[in-house]
Amino acid sequence: MTNSENGLTYSEVGVDIEESEAATSALLNAVGNVVDTEYAGMLEIGDQYLALATDGVGTKLLVAEAIKDYSTIGIDCIAMNVNDLVAAGVDPIAFVDYLAVESPSETMTEQIGEGLARGAKLANISLLGGETAVLPEVISGFDLAGACVGIADKDDVLEGKAQPGDKLVGVPSNGIHSNGLTLARKAITKEYEYTDKYPHDTSRTIGEVLLEPTQIYTDLLEPMRSYEVRAAAHITGGGWANLTRMGEFHYEITNPFPAQPIFELIQECGNVSREEMHRTFNMGTGFVMAVSEEQAEALAETVDGQVIGEVAAGSGVSIRDIKIE
Repeated sequence: MTNSENGLTYSEVGVDIEESEAATSALLNAVGNVVDTEYAGMLEIGDQYLALATDGVGTKLLVAEAIKDYSTIGIDCIAMNVNDLVAAGVDPIAFVDYLAVESPSETMTEQIGEGLARGAKLANISLLGGETAVLPEVISGFDLAGACVGIADKDDVLEGKAQPGDKLVGVPSNGIHSNGLTLARKAITKEYEYTDKYPHDTSRTIGEVLLEPTQIYTDLLEPMRSYEVRAAAHITGGGWANLTRMGEFHYEITNPFPAQPIFELIQECGNVSREEMHRTFNMGTGFVMAVSEEQAEALAETVDGQVIGEVAAGSGVSIRDIKIE
């Protein structure tokens, strides 16, 4: 992989992470009365919390539209919501979706519905239906989003803050998931079409690889509680900077999972720097947990993960020789 000062960045292609985070904070401050756990809003109900998360699929939808394959984006919609609840230590239980379209298509809606059903089954949650809105004067194309409700005993919700000396246990991603697609699309389409054969596996097209649905991590909840995980991070928008949601410490990654070949293709086509790749994408690691040194190896073995680094005093994230502030 190369590093260039002249390559594409997420901000230059239209997504400024810092501006997005500032806008979200302004919204929460205006709403008020929100128990914020970084990944979900919570309502206290006796000795339990009722939690809500909402998210969409983002510009991955444009890849689906380009190759007329809508069969997996419903899984992404489920995954992006339930994984946020998992990162808070909350059991997701039910989901509703919102599909807005410029014009209705039975084929598209059927495929999206089938994907939502598969995602709900994988996450072991109930799919309660949702809303389809036809908005020709508001929307161009379509958008898919949803909201997930979860519940947890107060003792089960993660502290949300790591401690210096904690080890970081990572679990692999299965590809690009559903973040950074604006940069990925701009980079790849400089040299390829979505229908071109994927150079690393010619049995698939590039579009099919980009549409690989997001890994669902609900199976991590039980081991996180058993091994007293203090905090967790779902590696989504903002890439490895998501680790700082576990507290203002220095996160030193010395043993990351290898990045899947799709990331190398994105970097090469867009001449994207290594730093920008790690600020934008999961780069092979989809979920990270902070746990005591004594329990780290056992947790890693239980979740088919590995110890990827540790928490220290300081700030920022370093992945070997890459630094993200």
